[in-house]
Amino acid sequence: MASSSVDMDPDVARRLFEEGGTLVLLGVPQGTELGIDCKSWQVGPRFRGVKMIPPGLHFLHYCSVNAPSCGREIGPKTGLFLSLKPREVLLANWDPKEEDLDFSASQNEEELSRIRANLRELDPYLGPYPYELMRKWVSLTDRLSEEVAQKLQPLSGRVCAFSDVVPEHHFGTTEDRADQPRNDTACQSMREGLDRLPKMKQREGTELRLSVIPQKTYPPGATPAEITRCSLDLSYALETVLEKYHQVQPLDLLGELQFAFVCFLIGNVYEGFEHWKALLALLCRSEDAMRKRKELYLGLITVLYHQLGEIPPDFFVDIVSQNNFLTSTLQDFFQFASGPGVDSTLRKRAEKFKAHLTKKFRWDFEADLDDCAPVVVELPEGVTVD
Repeated sequence: MASSSVDMDPDVARRLFEEGGTLVLLGVPQGTELGIDCKSWQVGPRFRGVKMIPPGLHFLHYCSVNAPSCGREIGPKTGLFLSLKPREVLLANWDPKEEDLDFSASQNEEELSRIRANLRELDPYLGPYPYELMRKWVSLTDRLSEEVAQKLQPLSGRVCAFSDVVPEHHFGTTEDRADQPRNDTACQSMREGLDRLPKMKQREGTELRLSVIPQKTYPPGATPAEITRCSLDLSYALETVLEKYHQVQPLDLLGELQFAFVCFLIGNVYEGFEHWKALLALLCRSEDAMRKRKELYLGLITVLYHQLGEIPPDFFVDIVSQNNFLTSTLQDFFQFASGPGVDSTLRKRAEKFKAHLTKKFRWDFEADLDDCAPVVVELPEGVTVD
């Protein structure tokens, strides 16, 4: 693990040395890919951890690597959110069986005291925090508090790129297996082959605990007219999510948007990307909420400004349809932001953001909005239109 290639201001270095946290990570195999926040390294033979970590929330991530004799294949990425206090020391030991870091030693005060007493001896083996990327990390997580991160990450404490799945049903006896499709004959179709596969589910405690966006975007007992309105303006669905998951602090929804983005961008979790898209669509298509929740939407523009700077502009283009999910979603946002009743500060900020995206990515937000296209909505069972 090489030291930072960017010279740090001596005063900043001194302050981080005195106030920064330390991650002591013992036994991490040489060749392991390990990183914190926006930077990663390949672990060398002298590596014992990371020092001079600014206090606050961080994302530690790592991939185990096979020995050279086994082809040096890289395993899926594992990550966890950590919050460090000034001068705090966290201790973890590598578990070779689980190929994971075990932080249980951090609960042993005697062990921690020994590590603190030996920090000077450990110092040459600790890599400095990549301070040159701190500004980027802060811009991607400034709305994400420790409480929100802990609430959203799996109960296992690990954010995993590949889902840990188990069979939905455990067939422990011959009788249990008797009703299952036989696998000793050739499949006659793709469907038959898929039906023979065991039904799997994510192992309990390993799933991200994200807000669930309601499939029905309208209130119970809604009339056909209300259903149509709530399908065009998703404010009811947005308010439902805010009330259920972020009632105390609605702006924490922006923290969840950042959490999902970091899980995808750094943790390689595709579910994070899908949730980010869903939250963004919900926010951008809620016209009434935009008039009522000025601070939420001013914050959304800032969050998106920094996030979109980290992804290539062609990333959002569907390779089959050539549609750009982001331009169509933001087109709705900019249209609503220029509508009546929207705060003038928010309207001006949206106009500047639109001009920025148009110039930087050459995205066209002036295309026809298909206002006359029919909107298909699903009516509740039993409701008819005369």
